[in-house]
Amino acid sequence: MSIRTLSLALALLSTSGLAVAQTRAADLNPGDYIAVVVNQDVVAASEVIQRKARLREEARQRGDRMPDLEALHKQALEAMIEDRVLVTFARETGAKVDEAELDRVVANVAAQNKLTMPQLLERLKTDGLDFRTFREGLRDQMMTERAREREVPARIRITDGDIDNYLDKRREQLTNSGQLNLAQILVSVPEGASEAIVAERLARAEAAAARIKAGEDFAKVAKEVSEDGNKQLGGEIGLRPADRLPDVFVQQVKGLKTGQVAASLLRSGAGFHLLKVVERQGAESLSSVVQTRVRHVLLRPSAQLTPEVAARRLAEFKRAIESGRASFEQVAKDNSEDGSAAEGGDLGWMAPGVLVPEFEQAMNALPLGGLSEPVQSRFGLHLIQVQERRTVEIEPKQLREQAKAALRESKYEEAYQEWIKELRARAYVEVREWLD
Repeated sequence: MSIRTLSLALALLSTSGLAVAQTRAADLNPGDYIAVVVNQDVVAASEVIQRKARLREEARQRGDRMPDLEALHKQALEAMIEDRVLVTFARETGAKVDEAELDRVVANVAAQNKLTMPQLLERLKTDGLDFRTFREGLRDQMMTERAREREVPARIRITDGDIDNYLDKRREQLTNSGQLNLAQILVSVPEGASEAIVAERLARAEAAAARIKAGEDFAKVAKEVSEDGNKQLGGEIGLRPADRLPDVFVQQVKGLKTGQVAASLLRSGAGFHLLKVVERQGAESLSSVVQTRVRHVLLRPSAQLTPEVAARRLAEFKRAIESGRASFEQVAKDNSEDGSAAEGGDLGWMAPGVLVPEFEQAMNALPLGGLSEPVQSRFGLHLIQVQERRTVEIEPKQLREQAKAALRESKYEEAYQEWIKELRARAYVEVREWLD
């Protein structure tokens, strides 16, 4: 963040809402006034103006059509109310923020903006913001994040049935992700055939199935009986992706291993099929997973550090690491706003479904030692590096725990929005009519 941008951000701390120390009517600047009262806090008219300016800029960057003045005002005001509801809840119920930890975050803000602490204090003074207000704004932001991570997961309920359904779907997806070489014996049934003809064709197919069950070679019987175009190849269809085979074929051989024959005949519009799995390739198994040892540097956007500036900062870290001017471990220790910072950003061995989807998707796309571009998640922006990968066998209990973690992650956003609505409904909100 440039000093000019820092100056603007610090002067307009209310832009993000979450990084604002408690506002009281007595604290309003001359000419300013209250736009809305939220619990024991207030939102100043100037804060709404600043949020509207930010919403306009975000819409411009996305290329969206600019909303009209009234709609933009309502959107900004509602966003400020939501922010204040979160802040006031966090103050009332959140865990205390350790002073030493808060000192580290303040120092990190200064370092990210390439300022010494004396320079940061001078910049705050120049912008008319006292250090206590600045510091308490950061405390509010940290407490709000902690309240969210405490309250939202507690609202998510995962049943054994949910886990069973998830694992069934995963097994089906993995089955469909591989390649299959099937062989078939087809006894065709003409369209509109009489019941007598259908019965005769069924008997022929059942006789072929009985011969194979008695020990005859599938390919030999296929050459003699099948009416499929591949009969001379022993009925082999050839290796192809499972998703390019008829769904009824894939379902019929679900769970069969190489060399096994389906226990029953399959009826389709073409006739009666007896299927054999000649070969399976590429299909993963739920009994084993690929774990990734990964590390990251996390920057959390705030009024002092916009997402765009955080992304540029991470890009600088990446160039420094790739050029050898810095090590990943030291960059993480000096800059990461995550509990893993002391370990050089090392998160340890991660199984599929444990991390947020954006992080995991970027991680899975990286080669060993590779560095990601800045990746945004609900926690902030990440610079990711994959250190190792390994395939490990997992016990059924571990598998269910991983499924539970993945389900929790998939339900997080919905639970978060429900929580916000409930806090908003319980809050005391007094909107004072005003439109600039």
